Amino acid sequence: MQPSREVAFEVIRATNVDDAYANLLLPAEIERAGLNAADAALATELTYGTLRRRGTYEQIVRIASGRELDEIDQGVLDALCLGAHQLLATRVAAHAAVNESVELARRESGRGAAGFANAILRRISRDDIAAWEERITESARSADEALGFRTSHPVWILRAFRRALAATGSADELDALLAADNASPAVTMAALPGLAEVTGTRTRYSPVGFRAPQGDPDRMVRESGGARRVQDEGSQLVALALSRLQPVVPGERWLDLCAGPGGKTSLLAAEALAGGALIEANEVVPARAGLVRRALEAVPLHVEVHERDGRALARERAGEFDRILVDAPCTGLGALRRRPEARWRKHPDDVAELVALQSELLAAAIDALRPGGTVAYVTCSPHLAETTGVVRDVIERRSDVEVLDAPAAIRAVARGPIDIAERTDGMPVAQLWPHRHGTDAMFLALLRRK
Repeated sequence: MQPSREVAFEVIRATNVDDAYANLLLPAEIERAGLNAADAALATELTYGTLRRRGTYEQIVRIASGRELDEIDQGVLDALCLGAHQLLATRVAAHAAVNESVELARRESGRGAAGFANAILRRISRDDIAAWEERITESARSADEALGFRTSHPVWILRAFRRALAATGSADELDALLAADNASPAVTMAALPGLAEVTGTRTRYSPVGFRAPQGDPDRMVRESGGARRVQDEGSQLVALALSRLQPVVPGERWLDLCAGPGGKTSLLAAEALAGGALIEANEVVPARAGLVRRALEAVPLHVEVHERDGRALARERAGEFDRILVDAPCTGLGALRRRPEARWRKHPDDVAELVALQSELLAAAIDALRPGGTVAYVTCSPHLAETTGVVRDVIERRSDVEVLDAPAAIRAVARGPIDIAERTDGMPVAQLWPHRHGTDAMFLALLRRK
């Protein structure tokens, strides 16, 4: 058994059995297995490729086996999906893909499962992905279900994406967005301003962004003491839109209300240090608060990190802050290319609970602003309920808030022209997209307290 396949399978199994996060577990498993660079690259491709296209591969297995998915042992199904990915989307030799996937199925469920897996994978190997996509399309009950099967997205998510794109008159970009979700994203890094220089190839938009070098980007992070760090370009832009919205007045007080894991916090802290501002952070989950403190080690500025419910903290600190970031807990639908397993964990029912929390956090943050202060409301989700729905809900219940021009704020910090589509509802908020900007689907609204 090739070690890279074993690592990929263990991570895939853990995402299903233990709700593990592949982006956190995979590096640890690669290190534990002692994989060289080539094997680590293969393990990464097999893991993420299988997780991204899992919905498609499951439907192929369903048709090839003649069984419903709930009739197949989960461990065997995981092995079959891993094998299908190798057969249909990689240059791995078919005999290796089949034989080692069969061995994984045998380890999970015994000799009978091995025979079953062998038959199914050999059946799958007879045709290419186009032929299988045609078959699963024909088996779908609706056009949206067929699109979901082909692009490996739950129907409710692709419909939410369609509505969000339509809000900017871009519903015809849905296919491009779904394809971008299934493509391996480039690794981008940020150089904390004033603490590290941008090196190598610069990113398209962020003034502090650059492409990760070949090899292990964590090495550059370690060597810089965290002053250079992995961070999506969209995350960089929304943080800088707040810190550079207007010149910093020394002595300003800033707050990152939902700070974990700390990437945006450290960028804001570097900006605060350069401008003479003070900044605090808050993260309700202790383990994530620890990550925030670690992220801040690169910035020579004292930043108190609270471990509180952000709503309560903000209400207790009424009228104290000039700038507040509310990077609210959300469905994470804007980062499915980086965290592909999330598409299978989230459900429509999750949205309502999150929206209630998001609205309460944003309202409390506005109360914590001084008159003239600004809050940046950010989500890594384009779902309209989590974005404009939350903003509209909050501002319609208060008379002391004005919505600033978020697209203009991003354009002001961007290195070059950036195409942020105007909204059909006229609200001046900004939505970034993987297929259009090469970033996660970050949403930004800027609200000023009158």
